Amino acid sequence: MVRKGLTAFLSTAEDIQVMAVVESGMEAVSAAMQYAPDVVLLDLFMPDKPAVETIRQIKKVSPRSQIIMVTSHEGDEYVVPTTQAGAISYILKDATPEDLIRTVRKAARGESTISSRVAKALEKVVSLKMEDEQFHEDLTSREMEVLHYIAEGSSNMDIATHLNISEKTVKSHVSNILSKLYLTDRTKVAVYAWRQGLVKK
Repeated sequence: MVRKGLTAFLSTAEDIQVMAVVESGMEAVSAAMQYAPDVVLLDLFMPDKPAVETIRQIKKVSPRSQIIMVTSHEGDEYVVPTTQAGAISYILKDATPEDLIRTVRKAARGESTISSRVAKALEKVVSLKMEDEQFHEDLTSREMEVLHYIAEGSSNMDIATHLNISEKTVKSHVSNILSKLYLTDRTKVAVYAWRQGLVKK
């Protein structure tokens, strides 16, 4: 029922094409390998394997695919592991069709979306662990470079110029940084960087 509903919602958007609809994590990995989709919508609980394992395998066979978790569970015990594994967005099953389509479009651009109710759960995690957890250890070397520029107050255009990459690529890196650090804006990223001693005064 959920799969049929999601397919119906997405089919109303002219710029979205549903490549495959599957029932298990193993089938999701196979479909990702076959189609290399821009976006994958994945349920948190599947009959054959944990979502975290499925996410990692999908990212391995199709690195370009952005993964959206679609679930009725909003606890941080589910959000944190799946985000660390590589999911870019987390949306609840009671989201409106408009929100779902908007989330898919943003994911295709490398932009993260987290349901407001899920974000509230994450705020508690971040506030409790900000000083102790080294979330930045999951960042790539390029993402660390972008993080340093963000902490210095550089704009996306400035970062693109300094690193000799496109502004679109910078936006993708910023989105990944926000997702991996469980933060919602650039200001919080800068604060995190300063608190962790990643940049010098």
